[in-house]
Amino acid sequence: MVVYNVTITIDKPLADGWKKWMTESHIPDVMSTGMFLSYRLSRLLDHEHEDAEIFTTQYLAKDMATLLRYNRDFAPALQKEHAERFAGRYSAFRTVMEVVDHNEKM
Repeated sequence: MVVYNVTITIDKPLADGWKKWMTESHIPDVMSTGMFLSYRLSRLLDHEHEDAEIFTTQYLAKDMATLLRYNRDFAPALQKEHAERFAGRYSAFRTVMEVVDHNEKM
């Protein structure tokens, strides 16, 4: 299994609205692609950005082929929507991790 991690730094005044949009619209749209088994949205509690909030969204995919399909077939439109909605008010970076051990039932 692989974890697709998206880290977003968003201007503090937009953080509550961004989080609401993520949980009510964006994450459901991502999950409706059928490419991910689960997700986790988290907020960093200790960071050095006084004017921003930092969130991570971690999506669990069955394998790398599934993630590559998501990135090819679905990600461009979903990322474009996010970029247009929050233009100039956020930064993002993405990482991919291989699950090597876990204590959750999957």
